[in-house]
Amino acid sequence: MSITTESERTGMEQASAAVAITLKKMREFAKPGISTKELDEYGGKLLAEMGARSAPFLTYGFPGYTCISINEEAAHGLPSADKILKNGDLINIDVSAELNGFWADNGGSFVLGDDIYGHGRLVETSKEILKKAISNIKGGVRISEIGKLIETEAKKAGYTVIKNLTGHGIGRSLHEAPHEIANYCDRFNIARFKKNQVVAIETFISTRSTIADTQADGWTLCGNKGGFVAQHEHTIMVTGGEPVIFTTENGIWD
Repeated sequence: MSITTESERTGMEQASAAVAITLKKMREFAKPGISTKELDEYGGKLLAEMGARSAPFLTYGFPGYTCISINEEAAHGLPSADKILKNGDLINIDVSAELNGFWADNGGSFVLGDDIYGHGRLVETSKEILKKAISNIKGGVRISEIGKLIETEAKKAGYTVIKNLTGHGIGRSLHEAPHEIANYCDRFNIARFKKNQVVAIETFISTRSTIADTQADGWTLCGNKGGFVAQHEHTIMVTGGEPVIFTTENGIWD
């Protein structure tokens, strides 16, 4: 969507605050010994308390309130009572929701407890690339140029990008135009960011893989060449200068 009124901006701010606060509190709640189902139910409770509804459940019938991916899982991990969090795990939580007709999306990867497996550098690289990508977005900039920036920065750090997971437009539904804000330079994509447009920008930085494949459960995605993936995501409004970041309360850059 494009924001044209103050009430639309307020609606996006409120929906974005709901998902951002939920993500931040879920990260703080996560600890070794609890299941991803317990963590997800906590997130669902937080959303409900703010009057928000899980976007993946509403849109796709996803069997959980949030997506929680562990270690080799790249995205869309299913909450499960059998998945117990452990010290050193690489965890990604993706929270998206609807509130009063407005939709917002955000996510972040982090290492639980001690970085005993060395995932910290991957996580920090993903964060910094997202920050750089967002700072370069303004009305008139080609979407493919941001993809080129993300891939170039990943390569500089010795990583790859997942090419079939992308950012997207958002606002009045979970996924809107522009539908593919890729993490690489798609030379066939000639679209440009537009002023006042609302988009979800996300990185998918990998140690090895370039494609995310759907697993047997029909939801979970893992890299085609193995390894690990870090994702970070903000919902923003494009302007003529610095973008407005609606989901800053998630604290992923703190």
